[in-house]
Amino acid sequence: MTPPRTPIDLDGYERRVREGSCFICDLVAGVPGAAHEVVHDDGEHIAFLDRYPTLYGYTLVAPRAHLELIHRDLDLAAYLRLQEVVHRVARALATVVPCERIYVLSLGSQQGNSHVHWHVAPLPPGTPYRQQQYHALMAENGVIPWDRGQAAALGARLRAALDGHL
Repeated sequence: MTPPRTPIDLDGYERRVREGSCFICDLVAGVPGAAHEVVHDDGEHIAFLDRYPTLYGYTLVAPRAHLELIHRDLDLAAYLRLQEVVHRVARALATVVPCERIYVLSLGSQQGNSHVHWHVAPLPPGTPYRQQQYHALMAENGVIPWDRGQAAALGARLRAALDGHL
């Protein structure tokens, strides 16, 4: 079952992503206040828990370098290496978070969140059909309150699964 959601300030969120610096680049650079719970970093890619999750375990996967277009900025080999990380993260999530499906999609645009990244989101078992798919992913329907302690615990379990210890 999906944890309760709380409303998000969509206007404030849009302002941050359209006018602020790249949140992924800030995370990679260690900018104060840009921390997320990192679950994987291989020097080329980074995976971390979404700070505004709509589903428990919602994880983002991105190249560390600021790349914007998969068809222009990634050659086939680089794209496939990135997809391998997405696949590994999806498998780890399925190991640690009860889910009936893992959603994988790339969002963002040149107008906001332009850094290429993939959303890897586990759909909880028993989610009513009308609350699945895009409905489950839309922040307009609220977000799960972000708790550093819970994120750290989930992050540790995901890192262990990614390392093959679960």
